[in-house]
Amino acid sequence: MPADPRHKPAEDAVREQLRDEEELVSSEKSAEPPAEAEAGEAEAGDAEADEAEAGDAEAATEEPEPAEVDDEEEEDKAAREPDDPAAVLQRERDEYLALAQRTQADFENWRKRAARESAAAGRRAKSGLVGELLPVVDNLERALDSAAEEDGLAGGVALVHSELVSVLVRNGVEPFDPKGETFDPSEHEALSTRPDEEAGNGVVLDVVEKGYRLNGSVLRPARVVVSG
Repeated sequence: MPADPRHKPAEDAVREQLRDEEELVSSEKSAEPPAEAEAGEAEAGDAEADEAEAGDAEAATEEPEPAEVDDEEEEDKAAREPDDPAAVLQRERDEYLALAQRTQADFENWRKRAARESAAAGRRAKSGLVGELLPVVDNLERALDSAAEEDGLAGGVALVHSELVSVLVRNGVEPFDPKGETFDPSEHEALSTRPDEEAGNGVVLDVVEKGYRLNGSVLRPARVVVSG
């Protein structure tokens, strides 16, 4: 028996209403978050907050590292800062005092060096002059040795010789006669040797020319004959 067409619209309407109710219920369920997910999110937030608090406490307990001081920055800062007038005056005073002390020391050193050089130049000039006069003294002594004592000329020569030797002595010149002494090459000049059993070897037998010292230093060695 065929279905009654009058009942079909009512069934379709009921089916559509049931379908709408099912869609509404499913949409409400999907919109509500599950309780477990909310609890997990809350626990994760608490853990992050605890970690942040622990990091802050650890950072607070750490000692801060000392800040590095830049020398160039300190120098620039010191250069920019105005100096105290009293400190500037004291620094300038110390600089001028040190300069004056160095100048005075340099002058004293120059004065002493100039005095030494002048004295050395005087000694060189004196030694040169005395060295040229010594042969004159030798010739006068030879003339006295060969002249007769009664000769009046010999008296004059002796007087000249005596005065010349006195001048040399006043200027630090001293003659020395090493006859009978042991030969010393620093003060004696051996012209020849002669055997002598009584004197032995290395003894001055004769003095050909006397030696002379100038202020303690040998100006001219004595020329001698040595036993050997």
